[in-house]
Amino acid sequence: MSPRPLIRRAAPRSAHPVRRSAAARTSGRVDPQRARAILEGLHREHPQARCALDHRGAFELLVATILSAQCTDKRVNLVTPDLFRRCPTPAALAAAPRQEIENLIRTTGFFRSKARSLHEMSRALAQRFGGEVPRSLEELTALQGVGRKTANVVLGTAYGIASGVVVDTHVSRVARRLGLTRHSDPVRIERDLMAIVPRHEWVDFSHRVIWHGRLVCKAQRPRCEVCSLAPHCPAGKMELARRARELRGAPERPGGRSRTKRRRPASRRSGAAGARRPS
Repeated sequence: MSPRPLIRRAAPRSAHPVRRSAAARTSGRVDPQRARAILEGLHREHPQARCALDHRGAFELLVATILSAQCTDKRVNLVTPDLFRRCPTPAALAAAPRQEIENLIRTTGFFRSKARSLHEMSRALAQRFGGEVPRSLEELTALQGVGRKTANVVLGTAYGIASGVVVDTHVSRVARRLGLTRHSDPVRIERDLMAIVPRHEWVDFSHRVIWHGRLVCKAQRPRCEVCSLAPHCPAGKMELARRARELRGAPERPGGRSRTKRRRPASRRSGAAGARRPS
């Protein structure tokens, strides 16, 4: 008796196929001419872009950047004046009671964790660096509550040192929409951007992309119709095409078929309704 052949069952298809984003469909390499056009467009749109966090030096910028995690810059700017009035130096902030710091920064969210980071970071600055904010990426990221993004902000804005590209939520979103990266991990996004953007433009590029994300390329509804970068943006082209289809009528499905449901002729509907089952 011969053995029965093995039958391999095909994996079931998903009822809702996943569509790749515009960034995911782009190749790993970015056309240099398109990249240069994007950089020039950002420069024209936001020539005066700067850090939105109010500060009067590297220490205040470091504190404000730590507070900006999961919080808007506008809210941070409302909190820091009272904080810096009470604790103007690292030594003063390290000596302040933890409870008092928590009360001063409560509205920024995650205030207990942030107060602990500020306390330990300030103590390290006072004890190990003479109250000065270090000028190297390695020394900054060794401080409590300071990651690569925060270190890049401080080094680039306070000291003019291009240690990397700041990757926050705005930069991550805009870079993917522009097709400058296919990744979602901040470290990989920064690596891709550092390979595309000349080093002497890293600091200004970060500020311009952040401003562009806030004013034009918003998360919920990007303003592609007024964006000067739309001709160079894969996601912008798709968004404008989608809106054009909506203006013409019913939007199309990914396969090109209309979403409108076909209706049966009235005669067939009435016949089906009037038919009686045999007794």
